[in-house]
Amino acid sequence: MPAAAGREPAPSSPPPASPRGRLAAYLDLIRWNRPAGWLLLLWPTLSALWFAADGWPGWHLLAVFVLGTILMRSAGCCVNDVADRDFDRHVKRTAARPVTSGEVSVREALLLGAVLALVAFGLVLTTNLPTVLWSFAALAVTLFYPFAKRFFAIPQAVLGIAFSFGIPMAFAAVQGSVPGFAWLLLVGNLFWVLAYDTEYAMVDRDDDLKIGMKTSAITFGRFDVAAVMASYALFLAVWTWAGASRSLGAVFYLGIVAAVLQAAWHWQMIRMRTREGCFKAFRLNHWLGFTVFAGVVAGYLLR
Repeated sequence: MPAAAGREPAPSSPPPASPRGRLAAYLDLIRWNRPAGWLLLLWPTLSALWFAADGWPGWHLLAVFVLGTILMRSAGCCVNDVADRDFDRHVKRTAARPVTSGEVSVREALLLGAVLALVAFGLVLTTNLPTVLWSFAALAVTLFYPFAKRFFAIPQAVLGIAFSFGIPMAFAAVQGSVPGFAWLLLVGNLFWVLAYDTEYAMVDRDDDLKIGMKTSAITFGRFDVAAVMASYALFLAVWTWAGASRSLGAVFYLGIVAAVLQAAWHWQMIRMRTREGCFKAFRLNHWLGFTVFAGVVAGYLLR
């Protein structure tokens, strides 16, 4: 989860760099200094892990899903930046990304992404066969998403599936199967992704219109703010039902109320559609996700 547009095409290979400079470029490629991206994946995945285990899931699965989330988010950044390198140079916020600028070559980015994905797969192999099988579907959606922006009017829905796939994998790891309850959580979480990634797309709307990129912010048009708030409402409604069905009690509802208040604050930030306000709202979404997760954990502890 800025430089001027209209840059010259990136060189075919990056200039020589010191090991320290190369490492810095790789860390920039995987957004290491911007953890909000992997936190957006982590909180619903861990919430699902608690639901699946009906409480504490154990250190092994906790470590697998925390590390796996970070690794797959980082691998996804590598693939995304390679796929979007010709578009990113025309967008103010992304023109200086390592692949677009030529600091990191396409081959390097793909190799790094492959290594990260393989390490994540190694973690999955310590679970069970159903989780291993679901991991292939998760990888397929991750690889498909960067290209969805060329064909789908609301590619954020595809991202919603990719960013929610930790939910069925958590249930598979704990229970050996994926019940209907898990798919309802996934659908609910998809709306949260639609909400925050539409905020993200509102930041780049002017640039995306110029280059012909498809986004939910463009598709929703003047109803963008309403669509964001409706998506927040659907997400919170589904997850409130989920907690209620597991009798998580008053402390869980306090977490939901805190999340509702944050969503209302986000409306204040995005209603004027400024770049700064929309980007700030996007960056702060991980706190909303954490609030719901904290409510789930506390609900199980006090149930």
